[in-house]
Amino acid sequence: MISEPVVAQAQEYMCQHQMSGWLVHSYRGSNPLFTELLGSTSMLTRPCFLYIPSAGVARIIGHHVDAGALEHSGLMPTTYRDRPSMVALLKDLLPAGANIAMEYSPMGAIPRASHVDAGTVELVRSLGLEVVSSADLLQYATQRWNDQQLASHRRAATALGRIVLEAFEYAGAHLNNPVNEYQVAQFIHEKFRGAGIDSPDGPIVAVNGHGSDPHYLPQRDGSSPIRTGDWLLIDLWAKETEAASVYADITWVAYMGAEVPPQQQEVFQIVTGARDAALTFLQQRASAGRPAEGWEADAVARRHIDEAGYGEYFTHRLGHSLGTEVHGEAVNLDGFETHDTRVIQPGIGFTIEPGIYLPEFGVRSEIDVFMYDSGPEATTPIQRDVVLVQAR
Repeated sequence: MISEPVVAQAQEYMCQHQMSGWLVHSYRGSNPLFTELLGSTSMLTRPCFLYIPSAGVARIIGHHVDAGALEHSGLMPTTYRDRPSMVALLKDLLPAGANIAMEYSPMGAIPRASHVDAGTVELVRSLGLEVVSSADLLQYATQRWNDQQLASHRRAATALGRIVLEAFEYAGAHLNNPVNEYQVAQFIHEKFRGAGIDSPDGPIVAVNGHGSDPHYLPQRDGSSPIRTGDWLLIDLWAKETEAASVYADITWVAYMGAEVPPQQQEVFQIVTGARDAALTFLQQRASAGRPAEGWEADAVARRHIDEAGYGEYFTHRLGHSLGTEVHGEAVNLDGFETHDTRVIQPGIGFTIEPGIYLPEFGVRSEIDVFMYDSGPEATTPIQRDVVLVQAR
């Protein structure tokens, strides 16, 4: 059944931004948004089009052999038999000369917002229509958190903040008889179960040079023991078990000893300074009433690290959106891997997680942020100092 709240929010956004309509195209599961809007799309074997006008009733076009599979949508499908009839239906459905939003990103700049093949975009343009990106429309209509989701995120964030410190303590309690990275990861999963949260993958538990791999995952065989004098990075993410709950995601670092070595301390201060600079930038923009785009926040943090002389070691985007998946479909803080021009809209949650990855060790500091109408607010604990862990 099509989501009426999503349709209403989409129409609200389109009216505010002078868009004529939203055409959601999918072929054999090519567009995940199609499934999100309509539910199960099994047995859809031909191209389908869902059209949401800026005002009025949503319509759906599908091949006649797929008509039965579309009945659950709550919309009476208009069916075509062959390609000429499909093109004719589209021409009749879409208002002449209109600007139509699709899951298209100019030059492929935002891959998460790009699910329509070039040929289908050409087809729609051939009907005398302008195709515009649905990137900001999509996040406004489908990715903003409701109050229940924000509350679920905050509960998960509180749990993660507690569990990461417990994991450091667990490693510290065994320094005289070291546990390895994999054992700490299993300890974290056990704590997840006790807190009523879960994740299908992770966490990252990385000692010394393993922390230089931003996505290092310890395995049962080959994990490093955690000893006095080691640097330890832990990145953990989870959400409550209800399907609509949303993720929290944090990264903290610790030193197994009484005093942080000078180089690790220097890099930690640079990384956390970049994190704080990005958050301050977003707060200042909100206070000035000027929405920020994802790439702009990335640029602020990247400049901070560049000026400190470590730019080549910051090898990923600044942050990603959060949702019912840990990497959500909304704006990413990214001007490095992609060029994300989506606006950081109120109702969106995201991470800020700069990192510096040297061959000997890696440092990342990750917080979660929610964009309120009044501006951004960190929803997770913020690490200010390297955690010191000593043998008991």
